[in-house]
Amino acid sequence: MTHTTLDGTAAHDTGFGELPHLMSLMTGDEKHGPAATSTLDALWVLYDRVLRVSPATAQDPARDRFLLSKGHGPMAYYAVLAAKGFFPTAWLPGFGSYDSPLGHHPDRVLVPGAEIGSGSLGHGLPLAVGTALGLRARGLTDPAVWVLIGDAELDEGSNHEAIAYAGAAGLSRLHTLVVDNTSASHGWRGGIASRFEAAGWSAVTVDGRDHEALYAAFTAPHPDRPHAVVARVEAKEYSGEPKPKAATA
Repeated sequence: MTHTTLDGTAAHDTGFGELPHLMSLMTGDEKHGPAATSTLDALWVLYDRVLRVSPATAQDPARDRFLLSKGHGPMAYYAVLAAKGFFPTAWLPGFGSYDSPLGHHPDRVLVPGAEIGSGSLGHGLPLAVGTALGLRARGLTDPAVWVLIGDAELDEGSNHEAIAYAGAAGLSRLHTLVVDNTSASHGWRGGIASRFEAAGWSAVTVDGRDHEALYAAFTAPHPDRPHAVVARVEAKEYSGEPKPKAATA
């Protein structure tokens, strides 16, 4: 299927199987490979089957909002946006270059389809809470707000303030996707989902590579409560960029 991107050029729908190729087009230093590859499956299921947003509706007030808080590893995000026609795939090889709109951290002014500029850990979930509150204040009760965070972002206190507030406020259109690649410094007794449940959220933990399990978790009913999905993937050091071994004498 062919459609028009936000800049007016033609693009073709791309399936999940093409995403590794699209990601391979983005070369250079500081790619944060594990941060990107850990999110690929969950991002695809969201954009392909759940989120009600497209290049044609990217400015529609009634659209769903997706906020990438884990912005320091945006390659998978860029690949999915390109695959869905938000911008041409021809932009991908320029990733991270001086004159490319695709920076090492997404910029909402430069990246079509991006709702926020991100990459500073701990900001995305508070911004998502504010977005949900803003939509509620405007009487827009149908759009869903999704935010993707990494498990290590839960080391940041700002997220816990947001979790506590959202549960108490009953922000039922707010959804948090936590991609857990075992990067957090501390972790949580009983698992990450228990932290959200303690604050009044609905929460579920699934295999972050299982598309059907992800879809079921994303679409599970959660009346009058915000919803969290913890997507567990392989530990960071085993996700394609092993940590370098210490030098030996």
